[in-house]
Order: sequence, then structure tokens, then C-alpha cells
Amino acid sequence: MFTKLRAIVALTALSVSATAALAGDITVTDAYARSASPAAKTGAAFLVIENSGPSDRLVGVASPAAARVELHTHIEEDGIMKMRHVEEGFALPEGGRIAMSRGGDHVMFMGLTNPFEQGNTVPLTLMFETAGKMEIEVPVDLTRMPTGGGHSN
Repeated sequence: MFTKLRAIVALTALSVSATAALAGDITVTDAYARSASPAAKTGAAFLVIENSGPSDRLVGVASPAAARVELHTHIEEDGIMKMRHVEEGFALPEGGRIAMSRGGDHVMFMGLTNPFEQGNTVPLTLMFETAGKMEIEVPVDLTRMPTGGGHSN
């Protein structure tokens, strides 16, 4: 039964509002979104993506929740931390993971269509080079404290 369910999920890209989603060999866990305030025009999403299959790459993101949605990272320039769009996406090695967290790699929402409100969810499409599209619902959690981290394999 599990093998049959896994095949169906791989073909249809499971959409869930829980904290875990599965599509083929890609699993997303610990997802949450936040913004700095109810009036903020930007927000971010953080999640863990694990790959139990062959190497892949997260190449893009999309959401109706904002005018623009991009993959971002933080880099240090002249002693100042700055956010940068990562056009090439993030490598997801075989058996590896991407841990998106505050102060590291993340999904950036610019030009929010509605405020991020505690308890709501934000639709997010993850686009992988090989696995294709995966649609998830990311819970908004404005109270969660940062745990550090960044991109890891």
C-alpha cells in the first residue's frame, strides 16, 4: 500500500496543510512563514527539504501570496549581512537536505497580497529540476523564535 501511495504522490505532488509533505523522494518538514508585522509588505518561509532519491535542485518558488517570490540567502559584504536572490537555486544532493532558517537560506515573499496572520497558511509551490513541482501550505507562525542554521547538506 505504501509503495502505491508513494507512486501516486510522485505523480500528483501532494498538497497538505500539515507540517510535512511528500512528493516522490522529496520530503518537506518543519515549514513555517512569518513577517515582521501585520503592515509588512515582505515575509519569509523557512522549511527543511530532505531527499531520499537521486540528486536534484530546488530551482524556483511561486505563490499567489506575493507579487514576487524568490529563493534568498544571507551573505556578508564588508561586515554587513545582506540578503541576495539565489537565481541558480539550491543543490539537493542524494540523501541530502536543505535546512532553510532565519539568517540563512529562505523563501522571500515581496509585495504581500495580504498580511501574514498567525494561524493562517500560505500556499507555496516548490519547483525542483528533476522532481518537478510540489505544492504545500505553509503555516504562519509569528511567535516562533529563530533556531540559527542555514544551508546544509
